[in-house]
Amino acid sequence: MAQLRQDYTEFVKRGAEVIAVGPEDPAVFARWWRGHEMPFVGLADPRHIVAEQYGQEMNLLKLGRLPAQFVVDRQGTIRYSHHSTSMADIPSNAEILEVIDRLNQEHVAS
Repeated sequence: MAQLRQDYTEFVKRGAEVIAVGPEDPAVFARWWRGHEMPFVGLADPRHIVAEQYGQEMNLLKLGRLPAQFVVDRQGTIRYSHHSTSMADIPSNAEILEVIDRLNQEHVAS
């Protein structure tokens, strides 16, 4: 999530909103969120409802949920998804921003 915080202004410039979903209970999640001064929306998902809807995988050997990134367009369609195999397997912000730029170009062209 720190990676997303670093380039958050780039996401906002492109008309995108970042939403992070975490497995902790709401009180723990809120405390962590405030303590790290995250500038975007955070959602506690301790019962894994959102994670299951998006097919986020669990791996107990890797301490729980594996990271997953999605870009959802203005109509609510998932236009990009990446299900990580480890904490090191996270797409760069540049890759995600490139997807958003392409979607914005498609939106302007239509």
